[in-house]
Amino acid sequence: MSVVGPSSSAMLGREQWQRRVLPALSGTILDMGAGNGTAASMLHPAVHWLALEPAPGRRLAAAVNSRPRSQLLTAPAVRIPVEDASVDAVICSTVLCSVSDPELALTETVRVLRPGGVLVFYEHVAAAPGSTARRIQRFASPITRLLDHGCDPCRDTADTINHAGFSHVHLEAPHVDGVLGRLTPFIHGHAER
Repeated sequence: MSVVGPSSSAMLGREQWQRRVLPALSGTILDMGAGNGTAASMLHPAVHWLALEPAPGRRLAAAVNSRPRSQLLTAPAVRIPVEDASVDAVICSTVLCSVSDPELALTETVRVLRPGGVLVFYEHVAAAPGSTARRIQRFASPITRLLDHGCDPCRDTADTINHAGFSHVHLEAPHVDGVLGRLTPFIHGHAER
């Protein structure tokens, strides 16, 4: 495991991260929590895109239908309906905060990845223990779980990824100035099976 502090690449927002990371993926790609299908336009056309979403909407269905070599998987991240070792990469972008069991979702991720496969992730995480930001997150979490697709801002997602059974984890945890940066810290990186 490695944790890297701020760098020019660490200061990426989610969309910038997607535009930098997703086009480089190849093979069969599982988009865990595909949401509205944003990844579809960023992936290489030759990629076989598996869009996993427990409650897909019209925008995701349209994205799947408009892209060759795509498949919609209507299932939760804790029960991924694909064969063992059948996926080259998994995209996980602001998903682990809201799944019912992040440890099980990552166990499923490791299961479906081929040896040498990679999880690429961009996740917001809990603020430092004892910090004012952490207390605010704890106070807000019942509201965010109710109104933001089950999002729990108090999860220690970095620790969960580090203990999920990957052979190597590269994780960047940038410091972002400003109130929102302290209240919604994030990590990004990749984990290899």
